[in-house]
Amino acid sequence: QVQLVESGGGLVQAGGSLRLSCAASGRTFSSYAMGWFRQAPGKEREFVAGISWGGGSRTDYTDSVKGRFTISRDNAKNTVYLQMNSLKPEDTAVYYCAARFARMSDSSSEYDYWGQGTQVTVSS
Repeated sequence: QVQLVESGGGLVQAGGSLRLSCAASGRTFSSYAMGWFRQAPGKEREFVAGISWGGGSRTDYTDSVKGRFTISRDNAKNTVYLQMNSLKPEDTAVYYCAARFARMSDSSSEYDYWGQGTQVTVSS
């Protein structure tokens, strides 16, 4: 069982930055690939970024955030981060972190554990 708790959301002006954190319980955090997803009102949940298990040598991003967002992990702290720069109003959503044993995926249905979400609002 893995419990995930996100933090770091808030209100920011367009062009600003936020760093989301996701703290995980359990001793086997490094065995899980981690993902960030987001869901805007009236829209489906979408993949934002993912990082592979272990040292996190592989990362993946949806096209709309490439060059602006960076996912990273600190296994010693059981935490995954999402650094978000050059934020745009269209980035406004509830952001969720998720854990999947072993392989990374961009499909929400393949993740086993989810956090409660943190709201990110970008004003124009």
